[in-house]
Amino acid sequence: MSRLSLFNSPLLLGFDHFERTLDRISKSAGEGYPPYNIEQIGDDTLRITLAVAGFALEDLDIQLEDNQLTVRGKQTDDPTRVYLYRGIAARQFQRSFVLAEGIEVAGATLDNGLLSIELKRPKVVSQVRSVPIRKAGHARKIEQHD
Repeated sequence: MSRLSLFNSPLLLGFDHFERTLDRISKSAGEGYPPYNIEQIGDDTLRITLAVAGFALEDLDIQLEDNQLTVRGKQTDDPTRVYLYRGIAARQFQRSFVLAEGIEVAGATLDNGLLSIELKRPKVVSQVRSVPIRKAGHARKIEQHD
């Protein structure tokens, strides 16, 4: 059975990458840990804050690949500890965010169990240009060189 695409309209040319982005988002929607906030802290600045209590700096990794920001955390058990009761599990996580085209990661900080990632949205400059129209049959021939 074929899937109905939101971007099948002939008026939406070149938007097929949005469909792939929506697929990535829907696959990561079930993630629940760690909890996070997204704040707008300026006209062109966003901040993602993840609650990563118990994770050290070396336990965390942030990667950006093709507009997908991925935060990973991996804790290892300390074999020298003997727990009588263990309510805080050493666990790993992966949380992904799909960023809009042009958004840049400005930096990240870890403070009191909160990992903050600063994002910058560049100013968009609107451009208007004219497209010349040539008379049919007067197209230049392309020279081929061997």
